[in-house]
Amino acid sequence: MLIVKVKICGITNYEDAIAAVNMGADLIGFNFYEGSPRYIEPAKAAEIINRLPAFIDVAGVFVNSSYEHIRGIMDLCQLGWVQLHGDEEPEFCDIFLSLPVKVMKALRIKGESDIERADEYFTDAILLDAFEKGKYGGTGKTFDWNIIGHIEKRVFLAGGITPENATQAIAPGVYGIDVCSGIESEPGKKDHEKMQALFKNIHHLRA
Repeated sequence: MLIVKVKICGITNYEDAIAAVNMGADLIGFNFYEGSPRYIEPAKAAEIINRLPAFIDVAGVFVNSSYEHIRGIMDLCQLGWVQLHGDEEPEFCDIFLSLPVKVMKALRIKGESDIERADEYFTDAILLDAFEKGKYGGTGKTFDWNIIGHIEKRVFLAGGITPENATQAIAPGVYGIDVCSGIESEPGKKDHEKMQALFKNIHHLRA
């Protein structure tokens, strides 16, 4: 049985965070990229995180941030994962290998050659997201999931995942799915009915 992980990303308030936890999320993601409509101030994220059960893994999303900036938020928010969603090179990702945090590198996918770049990174996981010029995630768009193939790493799939297509997203054998805009009523606000439908539709793959 494939036990797929579910990451609910773009959290901006406690109500959505605890609802995701109660429905079965494995990871909760907070976006610290100021250019995102789902940006949350680190201090506010820390307040939410401090109210969550200790067993929940927390990820912070960063786009082309400095090491010092990431490290400060990592410590403040007690992040379990650092998600690098910009144009970070492998050498930058390697800096975090000695720290008590897992690293997820996002790759924006247009075609198979972009997926092949996964071999360049030695991170704990790779996240495959749809490419859209000038945007770093949260686009609500998908790419051709049939080109994923086999990657010798934990792979999270993101980009346009909804309650309706979640089972197809899991089908390539990914380690986890990263869901954001597909369960929102507006950017940064989750639709709890859609979120519940998502978990219901993939329950048979997580039992």
